[in-house]
Amino acid sequence: MRFSGEYNVSIDLKGRVSIPAPFRDELRQDYDSDSLVVTRYKNGLVAYPRQRWDEICANVLAMSPGPKREANLRNRLAPARECHFNAQGRIQIPQALREHAGLDKEAVVIGMFEKIEVWSQRSHALIVAESEALLGEDAQGQADLGF
Repeated sequence: MRFSGEYNVSIDLKGRVSIPAPFRDELRQDYDSDSLVVTRYKNGLVAYPRQRWDEICANVLAMSPGPKREANLRNRLAPARECHFNAQGRIQIPQALREHAGLDKEAVVIGMFEKIEVWSQRSHALIVAESEALLGEDAQGQADLGF
């Protein structure tokens, strides 16, 4: 399974975000699913197919007790919500998650192979700039990858 692509989408007054058709097709084909599990991630949101999310939960729950496990439980697992697609291919993102990501009227939805990220346009621009700076520090590594 490989989600890929970057899409600018609108958010309606009810907080519903359109998930691009290619992503929905991948979900149906590879997971027989009509939903995503959405949670907080940095200054945005991240969404996973239920099967992948269950694997992540198992990984977190298998961690040794301590502050890192608690932080993952508190900041990633606890706020997660399963969001089902409506007939128009939109998911209702809970208000608390929208507020965390600063989502208002528009969003950027990005396929990141095994997951989908949802960012406000402002946060997306910042994370892209940070990523570009990081990659620029390793020109040889980028060349070795073929970029």
